[in-house]
Amino acid sequence: MTALDRTPAADEVLRPWQDPALPVADRVAALLAEMTLEEKVAQLGSRWPGNAMQHDEEQEQPAAPAGDDTTAMNVAPMQDVFAASGTVPFEESIRHGLGHLTRVHGSAPVTPVEGAAEVVRLQRQIVAASRLGIPALVHEECLTGFTAYGATVYPAAIAWGATFDPELVRRMAAAIGRDMRAVGVHQGLSPVLDVVRDYRWGRVEETIGEDPYLVATLGAAYVRGLESTGIIATLKHFAGYSASRAARNHGPVPMGRRELMDMILPPFEAALTVGGARSVMNSYCDLDGVPAVADTWLLTDLLRDEWGFTGTVVSDYWAVPFLATMHKVAADTDDAGVQALAAGVDVELPDTLGFGPHLVERVRSGEVPESLIDRAAGRLLTQKVELGLLDPDWTPEGSVAAAGGTDLDSPANRELAREMAERSVILLDAGTALPLLGEGREAPARVAVVGPVADDPRTMMGCYAFPNHVLPRHPELGLGVEAPSVLAALRAELPDTEFTYEKGCDVREPGRSGFAAEARAARAADLCVAVVGDLAGLFGHGTSGEGCDADDLRLPGVQAELLAELAATGTPVVVVVVSGRPYALGDAHAVSAGLVQAFMPGQEGAAAVAGVLSGRLQPEGRLPVQIPRGIGGQPGTYLQPPLGADSGDISNLDPTPLFPFGYGASYTTFEVGDLTISDTEVPTDGEFTVSVHVRNTGGRAGGEVVQLYLHDAVAQVTRPVRQLTGFARIHLNPGETKRVHFHVHADRTAFTGRDLRRIVEPGDIEILVGTSAGHLPCHGTIRLTGPLREVGHDRRLSTPVEVVAAG
Repeated sequence: MTALDRTPAADEVLRPWQDPALPVADRVAALLAEMTLEEKVAQLGSRWPGNAMQHDEEQEQPAAPAGDDTTAMNVAPMQDVFAASGTVPFEESIRHGLGHLTRVHGSAPVTPVEGAAEVVRLQRQIVAASRLGIPALVHEECLTGFTAYGATVYPAAIAWGATFDPELVRRMAAAIGRDMRAVGVHQGLSPVLDVVRDYRWGRVEETIGEDPYLVATLGAAYVRGLESTGIIATLKHFAGYSASRAARNHGPVPMGRRELMDMILPPFEAALTVGGARSVMNSYCDLDGVPAVADTWLLTDLLRDEWGFTGTVVSDYWAVPFLATMHKVAADTDDAGVQALAAGVDVELPDTLGFGPHLVERVRSGEVPESLIDRAAGRLLTQKVELGLLDPDWTPEGSVAAAGGTDLDSPANRELAREMAERSVILLDAGTALPLLGEGREAPARVAVVGPVADDPRTMMGCYAFPNHVLPRHPELGLGVEAPSVLAALRAELPDTEFTYEKGCDVREPGRSGFAAEARAARAADLCVAVVGDLAGLFGHGTSGEGCDADDLRLPGVQAELLAELAATGTPVVVVVVSGRPYALGDAHAVSAGLVQAFMPGQEGAAAVAGVLSGRLQPEGRLPVQIPRGIGGQPGTYLQPPLGADSGDISNLDPTPLFPFGYGASYTTFEVGDLTISDTEVPTDGEFTVSVHVRNTGGRAGGEVVQLYLHDAVAQVTRPVRQLTGFARIHLNPGETKRVHFHVHADRTAFTGRDLRRIVEPGDIEILVGTSAGHLPCHGTIRLTGPLREVGHDRRLSTPVEVVAAG
């Protein structure tokens, strides 16, 4: 009988680190004092048991199709290279213990029971092999739900942004966390808090949007939901990743400190302070020449010393060896490990390369202080203590006890996915054809559904959804979840309508051979629904997703030409865009009889799109990014200073978007007015209230997002012409009016001044309220008085909102 096979006797003397009655810090200190240097170093590493296995499987597969390569099957950058490079046998790698186990459930199509059994098998090996019997943390991806076979695929993060609904995002994250916890997972690698700076970047689909406050609010809500289940939320990618030059994945980020502090860092700060995240993952990029994984200012001075973060910093996959192989700032992988450790990285993922046994030698030679090892190991061990992994009654079997009864795609999950999808679909223009039912219309008798996205459910899902992320290795298994296509959903939505379908073209290939058939189908129909957009993939094997960056913002492949062909038929064409980034839709809008945007709305997304088209659903999504008019010429986002937003004589390129940030149309109408501001002057440490009424002036119940923007009229550095400072989602019946109160602290006007101090500056602040960055009918001004005030990490990070019935 081993220590794992029994329950401790009541009179057994516990070692100090096993005693739940002792403070966590005391338990960790006692354990560190007991551990050898080799055992402490082992805690800084990880193993991805499935990675080597997958590489072996790839070698046995038939040759890849022409034009393909092994990266088509990769789920992390250069995965094939590092798998092929060879790692020590698992038994040897755990001889002194192990920090993390990587993606036991998420690397291959296994059931919850099979995955849990593998967790138990690996944990038993780890505990039995090492002298002190310390289990490993198990981490998994959870960007669109738990990335595991058969798990619910929720909308991609860009669709969370479209909901403008933090409470709904929190509930979704809590559901994801409960499923993960049930099968033995401790840490989730989500949310992505990168703020969109260039729509061409492939990972726009993984972001929440282009505004720091929107990203901060919804990101913190996701963190609260995940952490409420005991799962450690991991903020990524810290920081600047989304601002790479030319939007190229892993590209350098030539960003100044001020832009970083005002646009990129606030969501991370809020997710730590408000959300309570316990882990941070570094970015792959370099910031002004310093790779984030080796940036002491970023990972220690700012994150630890200024913000007070006490959790763990984990490396993005292979970011440590990238210091040598890609950034060329380290002589070799060993040197890379020393640099990352000194900067503040605590755990190397997904396998141990830079944080290997060489650290023991360097400590003993005096090259690396042992205090750096203790610092990192102590942070990880603190989390293991907090999670109960060192308690005397912990067993591998107990950690997965609920796995047998876990349905990763339960009815409750699907209901949440449906609610998220329905809340995220955006009506850009009802045109002449929408809604298809109601408003005196009968269902069209004959509808042609055309386009490469119309009959492929995978296009509803992001690149980190299991069907797109792992199942391309296993095409015989299908999707693993029930997910209708838009075509199937329309047939269910309009059962009395006769449908014909033509693909027309591929998502990204240049062939036009299907154009003639789609034109015939459109001419024979009363209405054409063209469904275009993206198919997510990885490293160039998709039109959206990690490593799938775009040259420009035209629809991929020949889809724009397809729409032109359809317009020429004379049949009214409703255009539905299902994508991971915003595309230039000026030409499509000009010829469409209706225009709808859905940002990868997940497995329930097709029914949500069909419901919006029919009018069964009231469209309530709002744009978390602008929709450009042309394929170039627009700035990256709406957050521009005067010279970036001026469309006058300074340039022949007009930066005005086709549809602005925050915009979304409806099948009813709303009126925002009666602005009041509680004060005309407040001190620079004061607070004021902005109030407006919102009235449903149409004939249907519906939701609206009321948005508050501020602008510093005269500041010591250039400031955005408008910036979101608060928002409220409200539901109104026809004729109903509600009053919305925004409680704004002067801290919410803070910015980084010329000397890189964050300040609240006296002067006039313009107040704008409306329903998008382009529709702000309510204007006012308040003056901040008193001295210039420096603010820090303890400043107010949010704008509380109160919604009451109008008197």
